[in-house]
Amino acid sequence: MNPPLAERLRPSNLDDYIGQTHIVGQGAIIRRMIESGRVASFILWGPPGVGKTTLARIIASEVKAPFYTLSAVNSGVKEVRDVLERCRHDAMSMFAGGRPILFIDEIHRFSKNQQDSLLGAVENGTVTLIGATTENPSFEVIRPLLSRAQVYTLEPLSNADLDVLLQRALTTDRVLSARRVRVDSTEALFRFAGGDARKLLNILDLLEQSTPDGEEIVIDDKAVTERLQRNPAAYDKNGELHYDIISAFIKSVRGSDPDAAIYWLARMIEGGEEPEFIARRLAILAAEDIGLANPNALLLANATFDIIHKIGWPEGRIPLAECTIYLATSPKSNSAYMAIDTALQLVRDTGAPPVPLHLRNAPTKLMKQLGYGADYKYAHAYPGHFVKQQFMPDALQGTRLWTPADNPAEQRSAELQRQRWGGDKPLGE
Repeated sequence: MNPPLAERLRPSNLDDYIGQTHIVGQGAIIRRMIESGRVASFILWGPPGVGKTTLARIIASEVKAPFYTLSAVNSGVKEVRDVLERCRHDAMSMFAGGRPILFIDEIHRFSKNQQDSLLGAVENGTVTLIGATTENPSFEVIRPLLSRAQVYTLEPLSNADLDVLLQRALTTDRVLSARRVRVDSTEALFRFAGGDARKLLNILDLLEQSTPDGEEIVIDDKAVTERLQRNPAAYDKNGELHYDIISAFIKSVRGSDPDAAIYWLARMIEGGEEPEFIARRLAILAAEDIGLANPNALLLANATFDIIHKIGWPEGRIPLAECTIYLATSPKSNSAYMAIDTALQLVRDTGAPPVPLHLRNAPTKLMKQLGYGADYKYAHAYPGHFVKQQFMPDALQGTRLWTPADNPAEQRSAELQRQRWGGDKPLGE
């Protein structure tokens, strides 16, 4: 029996690895680590099917290091300690090659105790840790471990990347290359793959297996759509459809459709989605899409995240539903989201202009003599707890980063700002 196409086509070296050129391309950080033979601990963060596990295996092969894997789904503290003991033995062996690499898939599922058990081995160099996660490490990985492992973000494969993968599958795979294949269109194939290499290869597997021997395999939008509608789980064996459903859920809440939002919530619950995943997305939605139009939304989302940890399933569905409907029916604003992204771009474009002297901290006598903190006006000493003074760097005076949205809450804030600053700092115009 043939292994799946995704396994048959798994690359074994960097030259065959598709995508992620920002970290593995010529001169990029991971390629430089491999070429130097010194691999530091890091965590790969990205959606399914973008090459996290494959990249870890390639790195171990290229630097000729012992390679150990753990899955956070079925490994406890004991399994972690057993593997670390084998790694210590390899690290002391003159025949072991490079420093052992410990690859932990779905590291976001490790408990705090499990993650704590890794710290010593990573700190003293017993192992090089490579973690893989589909969840934001800032929320799921303990701070001491994050401080010891750089995070590299992997992106969904582009259509150009998927096309390279398609051509490689058709020309080099022993099964597909022996069949007659006609490619008429790829829009549906790439759309259903959604930047996921494994999905694309699983769809090709489905097309090949459902086409009788001797018949030509046709790849076009109609064939792909029909086959997937008849067999919707064929390209979703590992639960990856949740990325499509969470996208529909987010867009329904953002679009103020509570009925659609509840429907997609039910799809996730019925499909066994983790409640923390849903609650985390609601918290992000509350900040990104409701924002200052209704700041209470973030408080409710945070309370929802907290309560599901306390009550679990099935009762947890109720606060999730309450929060979903509240966010969907709430007024919307992305002004805070836009403001921070605009500010981040400004920082990247302008570098680090000096902090005005009157805003600087002056903990020493020398700093005071140099004028640090001089002429700063303490707002609470003035009527209305406000006084005009410069807060931006000199080169950025007059720059406006927050543009209030047209909802009552932000318009009230904007009017207050106009009263305070007058024409010096116009808002929303």
